[in-house]
Amino acid sequence: MGQADRYLDLPLEDVMGDRFSRYSKYIIQERALPDARDGLKPVQRRILYAMYHEGNTADKPYRKSAKTVGNVIGNYHPHGDSPVYEAMVRMSQDWKVRQLLIDMHGNNGSIDGDPPAAMRYTEARLSAISAELMRDLEKETVDYIPNFDDSTSEPVVLPAMFPNLLVNGATGISAGYATDIPPHHLGEIIDGIIFLMKKPNATLDDMLTIVKGPDFPTGGIVQGADGIKQAYETGKGKVVVRAKTAIETVRGGREQIVITELPYEIVKASLVKKMDEIRFDKKVDGIAEVRDETDRAGLRIVVELKRDADSEAILHYLLKHTDLQMTYHFNMVAIYNQKPQLMGLLPLMRVYIAHQKEVFTRRSQFELEKAKKRAHIVEGLIKAVSVLDDVIRTIRASRDKKDAKDNLMMAFGFTDMQAEAIVNLQLYRLTNTDIATLQEEAAQLSAQIAELEAILASEQQLIALITKEMKALKKKFVTPRRTEIKAEVETLQVNMDMLIASENVRVTVTEAGYVKRTGLRSYSAGSKDAPGMKEGDRVLFCREANTTDTLLLFTKKGFYLYVPIHQLPDIRWKEDGQHIANLVPLESEDEVIDAWAVDDFEKETFLIFVTRGGMIKRSALALYESQRYTKPRIALNLKEDDEVIAVLETTGKEELFIATKNGYGLWFSEQDVSPVGQRAAGVKAINLQGDDVVVDASTFSLDDKVEFFLATHRGAVKRMAITEFKKMSRAGRGTPMLRTLKHNPHRVIGCKRVMASDDVFVIETERGEFVEVYPAAYRRTDRHTNGSYVYDDQEKGVAQTLKRVVPTVD
Repeated sequence: MGQADRYLDLPLEDVMGDRFSRYSKYIIQERALPDARDGLKPVQRRILYAMYHEGNTADKPYRKSAKTVGNVIGNYHPHGDSPVYEAMVRMSQDWKVRQLLIDMHGNNGSIDGDPPAAMRYTEARLSAISAELMRDLEKETVDYIPNFDDSTSEPVVLPAMFPNLLVNGATGISAGYATDIPPHHLGEIIDGIIFLMKKPNATLDDMLTIVKGPDFPTGGIVQGADGIKQAYETGKGKVVVRAKTAIETVRGGREQIVITELPYEIVKASLVKKMDEIRFDKKVDGIAEVRDETDRAGLRIVVELKRDADSEAILHYLLKHTDLQMTYHFNMVAIYNQKPQLMGLLPLMRVYIAHQKEVFTRRSQFELEKAKKRAHIVEGLIKAVSVLDDVIRTIRASRDKKDAKDNLMMAFGFTDMQAEAIVNLQLYRLTNTDIATLQEEAAQLSAQIAELEAILASEQQLIALITKEMKALKKKFVTPRRTEIKAEVETLQVNMDMLIASENVRVTVTEAGYVKRTGLRSYSAGSKDAPGMKEGDRVLFCREANTTDTLLLFTKKGFYLYVPIHQLPDIRWKEDGQHIANLVPLESEDEVIDAWAVDDFEKETFLIFVTRGGMIKRSALALYESQRYTKPRIALNLKEDDEVIAVLETTGKEELFIATKNGYGLWFSEQDVSPVGQRAAGVKAINLQGDDVVVDASTFSLDDKVEFFLATHRGAVKRMAITEFKKMSRAGRGTPMLRTLKHNPHRVIGCKRVMASDDVFVIETERGEFVEVYPAAYRRTDRHTNGSYVYDDQEKGVAQTLKRVVPTVD
């Protein structure tokens, strides 16, 4: 064969598909999912079998964990030592496993998420109930297969004299499959299996009178009978798991929330930290201290409350916003007939019952064979004693053991097995007492054979035997149920008004999207200086508001963010804020263009949105109140290439002024824009010609002395009164605001209403320079001028934006 002939020319897709399918099959069958019969993953089975095979059992001294791990990876499981040790540790953790399978000495981790000590420091042995998983292994109850290097053999599955899969549950992620089977109460599951053996056609409703639901090792309260029933029926479902809590009164009339049991697989330290952060961030008013008082007597977390705090409301808030309450999703997948299957409670029980029938049948066959062999030998020994003298003479006359056996078989008709037993017989066994013992043994063997044959001949007898042994096991190992089951899922109503401390704070929002709230003491101490923010950032909004108010943030892409002010990070005046994306996810291309603090959504107020493409929309403020604020909500529907350039607050009876890039201004009444719903797109505000776009919009009342301050891209500015314009109707083209130039005409970058005599504006140039402008320094001009130059655009670059400087002191 030539060198080229050794290689196959195959498409990469075919090779990858073939190899990945093999790998997937391996990790599904041999790694991440438990067997439906004994409830064990391969690594768990191999650990338990290795310990059993080496005599590392509950009645023997502890043995170094490293020795067991080395034995497992050397003989049965050729993988890394870390995953083997982790699997071993998990089977010893009483907050993860309902019935411990391994008894470990030393640090085996904690419910706080602490890692266990290294395997060279810990010692382990099988627990007493683990012996029941492997009981009768030596009686050929299960099949054995060669290990990975054919040096020894290992069981395909364990006999599992108790239903380990349902009792201890399972969790695992494989390729395309995952499993989450919760732990259950040993007594309930055994009773359910006995019931199902007696009544194979029992319904799930019948079973639910026996098996109430999951029984987690950490206790807690499970809510949702419908979820339990659905999960047991289909294999998939969800229930609510809640911590066990109590409200206690302490001295001084104050109250405290005491937590004594947690939901399953919750890390206690993380939970305590989360609750303390809620206290520290003042998201809830009334929590004085959070303490972890857990000791050897048991788990205990105390949330100490301030005087007059609403304990029920705070408890509901903690349940809703921390892992004191979580949803457990059933996904009962296990390997059955060498493939993963999603099974409900009754199918899983039937698989286990079928496994037990096979195990007990094979055990009975093994014991029957053994009893028959022994009965045959005893029969020969009794016969030999009756002709003892002749037997002895025959043996003495023989040359060796083989000759003696042959002579005995020829002279007295003994079988090979009987002759072997006779020649191996010790002399002291030839007493009269031994005759009686042999006869008694023969009678016992005869009764045992009859009993075993009856079991093998009758399924009822077999079921009776399984029932008897399972009841004995239940009596020996059952413990009280830990998890309480409640039929209804309690709805958590959290009235935030009762939980938020009403406090006036300073709210700051920057153009880059950084937000914070600052206590008035910190603000007063540093208010002479600008607030802390990133270099190059500028203040967009800075007002005093109450923690019970709401901050609305509007973005250029037509979204708004609803943020209760008490949820803003509490940060000192001179420190940088936190980006809004940490509170509400915001697209990277989007940006905040305006912010409002709202104390009452029911007041007669409207929002007006004006877009660069000349659209306008008016909606009632009340439509923007939200109960859900974890993601941006739609403020108005925009065309793909459009964006919001102004968000205005009005009373419903105001005037509107819109300015465009090419120098047109349009004045019309707010009444021309009909109110629409929250998600509507709006109507045309101004008739744009050519490449013109809207650059600014303002509102005003007719009784004001209204003035506008306009800036152009060439660095020119001017003040104009509203009297320069004539009121028109919506969707008109507007009136020119600049003198037309043939060469390099001025383009408007901003047109803001002058609000006060001390207004300050900033022009930002393309080179990143900022030029401050004071409208009071300029006299009014008419529409037909291009204003006064503020700076040399050849020196500092073309002007890009005109922005109002937001005062940080009221």
